[in-house]
Amino acid sequence: MKVDGTPHRTVWLEGTTVRMINQPLLPHRFEIVALADHHATARAIQNMTVRGAGAIGATAGFAMAQAALLASEASFHKDIAQAAAELRATRPTAQNLFYAIRTVLDAVAAEGSDRIRARQAAVEVARQIADDDAACCEAIGTHGAERIGAGARINTHCNAGWLAFVDWGSALAPVFVAHRQGKAPFVWVDETRPRGQGARLTAWELSQEGIPHAVICDSATGHYLRTGQIDLVIVGSDRIAANGDVANKIGTYSSAVVARANGVPFYVAAPTTTIDVGAATGGAIPIEERSPDEVRYTWGLSDDGTFTRVRTTLAGGPARNPAFDVTPAELITGIITERGIIEASPAGIASVARR
Repeated sequence: MKVDGTPHRTVWLEGTTVRMINQPLLPHRFEIVALADHHATARAIQNMTVRGAGAIGATAGFAMAQAALLASEASFHKDIAQAAAELRATRPTAQNLFYAIRTVLDAVAAEGSDRIRARQAAVEVARQIADDDAACCEAIGTHGAERIGAGARINTHCNAGWLAFVDWGSALAPVFVAHRQGKAPFVWVDETRPRGQGARLTAWELSQEGIPHAVICDSATGHYLRTGQIDLVIVGSDRIAANGDVANKIGTYSSAVVARANGVPFYVAAPTTTIDVGAATGGAIPIEERSPDEVRYTWGLSDDGTFTRVRTTLAGGPARNPAFDVTPAELITGIITERGIIEASPAGIASVARR
């Protein structure tokens, strides 16, 4: 993807430094941050400097590579195991994070006591994870664009574009491909409270691509579904259970229910690294609850150009902030993967799940 005409990925590794786009500053300022070690990279995952299932996974892989490159000779495997534990504790819901940690750990373990080869393997595998993420999302775009007709009006929730992955994205990849095919899609962008990933990130990405869109309040989605102004919904996912249930940003379930009530197709787009065959159903997926201050306060650009935080609730008032919800498989029209569009069912998941 390009930012003001310059190609970028969301996150990458240079030597022992992880570099990434600072997402909380968007769309008001574009900035690349440099993270010197896996501790700093873990904090960037936790505080959502980087967010989105695929981007979190690639970042975790790079953080594991940092740990391997900087681990001491005397406590090499212990240092890497501690790094893995620290990274697992950052965010609990996105399956890609755990997939990346496990994959790099396996590569390091396969080299036994050869420290040089183990360090090389960690870097090579971390980069492979990132490259695979980008390739999978490009394929998702190709498969998903087949379901987008000329002039289609698409709704999406949160941000599952290229900022949420290494490149291309999941839910937005079919939109990008359809746009380049000349199908002239239009996107209704849920603002996605409380952090506003739709209003801040999805709308920014679409503007970079020149795709017509409009930001709407989350609660307006039902109106546009009921009045026939949305032709299909495409969302991303942070974890998919073995039965086809899907965890995604809070508010996804509500959209799925209303889409079903109005006969509008509801698709989930995700690479197969997002599938967790160890979770039998969505009930087994851990749901992250973040700070209530994300609900109490809003960040934005003031009229004088200051990026600032303002409180929108009563001082000291109670708030709750679940970051995700689960959409049952029966509400999902299909899951768009790099291997094609599958049913949200045990058989469909088993046909593409990675082991």
